[in-house]
Amino acid sequence: MESGTEFPENTRTLSLNELAYLRFKQALITLVYKPGDYLNTAQVMADLEMGRTPINQAIHRLAAEGLLQVIPRKGVMVSPLSIDDALELIEVRLANEALCIRLAVQRISEEDIRYLRQLNLQIDRARQQRDRINMMLLDRQFHHHLATVAANRRLIDILSVIHAQAQRFWATTLSNEVHMHEVIDEHNAIIEALAAGDATAADSATRAHIMSFKQALVAR
Repeated sequence: MESGTEFPENTRTLSLNELAYLRFKQALITLVYKPGDYLNTAQVMADLEMGRTPINQAIHRLAAEGLLQVIPRKGVMVSPLSIDDALELIEVRLANEALCIRLAVQRISEEDIRYLRQLNLQIDRARQQRDRINMMLLDRQFHHHLATVAANRRLIDILSVIHAQAQRFWATTLSNEVHMHEVIDEHNAIIEALAAGDATAADSATRAHIMSFKQALVAR
């Protein structure tokens, strides 16, 4: 399996079930396991170095989040990707991330701004090194931190599922160098709007970021 920065960063205190879930989810969102593939549970256990019970628990959670499908008498399949699913997902992102950014403008601290800037520098470094996995995981941390700043637990849970699904689509666009540059610039626009406390600019920058994802996906 490809390696990369674990998400979240500190996994030492996690239960085996939670660790299996995070490792499995990482493999799915980075397309280590390809959409439409049927998975052999024993092989997944070997890949992720986890036992059967934690893997089975992870399968149920990931199926509930739409990343896996449990098919009677056939087994476990990685959920396929379709353009129709992507377009529906974009609609949902626009609505929920608009709420997230409005709340984040009200609640963000200077320390949060510094952290987001640092993350975006790391994402750009991963882009320059063509480290696809690390770029995806750092991007996930970026969006997770925005959701954390919004400080609404239900919204955090919703966005966690949405972003995991969106990143599988995003992974298919990562060979587009122009789009990769755009992502860094779009993140910077979001950060600067947040730093200025400008809710209108933050909303516009967030919507532009999501629509850029749509354009890259449709053009691939």
